[in-house]
Amino acid sequence: MRAVLDHCTGGTERQVKAGTLVVTEGGTSSGHLYVLVEGKLDVLKSDTVVATITEPGAVFGEMSVLLGLPHTATVRASSDSVIYEFEDAASFLIQRPEVALLLARTLAQRLNVANTYLADLKRQYAGHGTHLAMVGEVLQSMINLPPLEVSPGSDRQSDPRM
Repeated sequence: MRAVLDHCTGGTERQVKAGTLVVTEGGTSSGHLYVLVEGKLDVLKSDTVVATITEPGAVFGEMSVLLGLPHTATVRASSDSVIYEFEDAASFLIQRPEVALLLARTLAQRLNVANTYLADLKRQYAGHGTHLAMVGEVLQSMINLPPLEVSPGSDRQSDPRM
């Protein structure tokens, strides 16, 4: 993700002290996208640290931006850190398609890891009758998620002849 740093013009550089909450789980989507320049950030679900961000160029806040939902996790600086903040993430991604592609690849890698893990759980716990046996249903629901409503094209009225 270091390549993202080459495209971070237009962002606001912020110094973040250790212990500072950058994003709060359940908080209203700000439409902001963040990129780690240096330091260490913890990602928390409830009060559990589920990941640590240390790679310069790592992007966070993207799920809220892309889905238009409240933040899905809390991000807290675990050391003094420097981040770039993009207030209008959608415009930034439209203007920088190379960053959007890097972000899409990162999200695809995360999904692949999650799918691989869930498939392994399904294989291990198939027929056990426990809650872990429900992994197949989780995998199926991930595939069958309804698409978000998208309005591609221009603002012109559609042609009534079509």
